[in-house]
Amino acid sequence: MGKTKLLFITHEMSPFLELTKISEITRQLPQAMQDKGFEIRILMPRFGNINERRNRLHEVIRLSGMNIVIGENDNPLIIKVASIPSARMQVYFLDNEDYFQRKHVFNDGKGKFYADNDERTIFFCKGALETVKKLGWSPDIVHCHGWMTSLVPAYLKTIYKDDPTFKDSKIVYSLYPHSFSETLGADFAKKAVMKGMQESDTINYADASNIALDKAAIDYADAVVYGAETIHDEVLNFVKNSDKPTLDYNSTLDLENYYNFYQEVASDILISVA
Repeated sequence: MGKTKLLFITHEMSPFLELTKISEITRQLPQAMQDKGFEIRILMPRFGNINERRNRLHEVIRLSGMNIVIGENDNPLIIKVASIPSARMQVYFLDNEDYFQRKHVFNDGKGKFYADNDERTIFFCKGALETVKKLGWSPDIVHCHGWMTSLVPAYLKTIYKDDPTFKDSKIVYSLYPHSFSETLGADFAKKAVMKGMQESDTINYADASNIALDKAAIDYADAVVYGAETIHDEVLNFVKNSDKPTLDYNSTLDLENYYNFYQEVASDILISVA
């Protein structure tokens, strides 16, 4: 039996981008699981404030050149990679000039939420899965961190459910404190529908709030991790009512518990670790 393959999808990771506690978790957890014998891949956006020269990013020609369709627009996807020598890990960065080449991440210099954060989210989620397909690497577990990854569970359970790359993948979604009070707009759910999907597949995302994104992702996920001590009450109640297997926050403080949880998720022995 080969190594368990674990895919991390996140919008931030130390040392490349440090916005919240997510960046620490997505730096420490992959290394810990790699040390336990898992095979790891990590994907994140190449936001404009990530210094390419300092972090030694370079383009992966064989992976670049795809277009991600959103509405009537074809959006070119460029893939770059950087290494963390001390951890023997590579991180793949998804880049697009229109969506990511800015000085700021989710809000402009005046603090205004970017109007196209909806399309940036769609681009990243769909682009991440297309990149993994092009890698020719089939993950046993896909672990999504943060609201910007919230469409990944929906895509995996609909348009990618029979894809050889993902048909056996289990989805883990980590919950964190909410980071925006705006919405991704009235058309987010409709824009998120990709070829081969129905509008009903994204209907739970329609409110486009941080709460709605989390709840919809939970609905499609196979298991849930509490990535912080405090989770929004509405989301917390939704998880409890969903009866999904969970890893509670106190358990996450010992990374060994992630290892056991992943093993249970991958083997379909789904229990909650409390």
